[in-house]
Amino acid sequence: MDRRWRQAQVIRHLMRFQTKYTCNIMNKARHSAFGREAAKMVLELSSENLRRNEHDMEKFVWSNHNLWVPRQLLSIHVRMGDKACEMTFSDLKNNAFGEQSPGVLLALQECVAFYAVHQDAMDRSKSYEWHQKFYYTNVRRQTRNMLMAAYESSLGQETSSNYPLVNFLMATKAYFFIGALGSTWCLLIDGMRSTVGKSCLIT
Repeated sequence: MDRRWRQAQVIRHLMRFQTKYTCNIMNKARHSAFGREAAKMVLELSSENLRRNEHDMEKFVWSNHNLWVPRQLLSIHVRMGDKACEMTFSDLKNNAFGEQSPGVLLALQECVAFYAVHQDAMDRSKSYEWHQKFYYTNVRRQTRNMLMAAYESSLGQETSSNYPLVNFLMATKAYFFIGALGSTWCLLIDGMRSTVGKSCLIT
C-alpha cells in the first residue's frame, strides 16, 4: 500500500504539466549538460567513416528519439543543512556502492550527475579528488542559512518547479542512483526506478 501511494504521488506530480512541456524542459536540461559531448562525438566521425558508423550513431545517439546521455550514468542526490546528518561525502572507491559492485566504477569514469540544493555541497564535491566527471543542473543554489521558502521565491515559480522535476526524471533514467536515507524525494525516485527494474543505494 505504501509503494502504491508513493507511485500515485509521483504520477500526480508528473501530470502537473502537459507532456510536451515536460519534454521541452527535459530536452533543454539534457542539451545543456550533455549536448557538447554529443556534438563532439558526431564531429569526430569523418565523412569516410560515417556510413560505416551509421548503425552505432543510430544506436547510441539517436536511438528511441531521445537525446544522448553518457553511459553508464550515476545519479547522486545529497542533502545539506538540517538534513546533513543523513548523508556524508566519501570517495566512491571506498563506499558501500563500490564494495557491492566493484565493476561499476570502471563504467563511471566520466558519468556522474550530482544534485544538491545547497551551494556548499556543490563546492565540496568539486574539492574531492574523484576521477569521475560531474554534471550539475544549471541553477542558482542555496547559500549559508537561507531559508528554503526564500530560496524558492528567489528562483521564481517556473524555475523552482522545473529544475526539481528535471532532476527527478534524470534520476529515474540513470543507470545507478545513490540517495539519502529518510528522504521522501529519494523514496519516490526509488519507486519510479523499481517499476523498470532499476535498483537504488540509499546511504
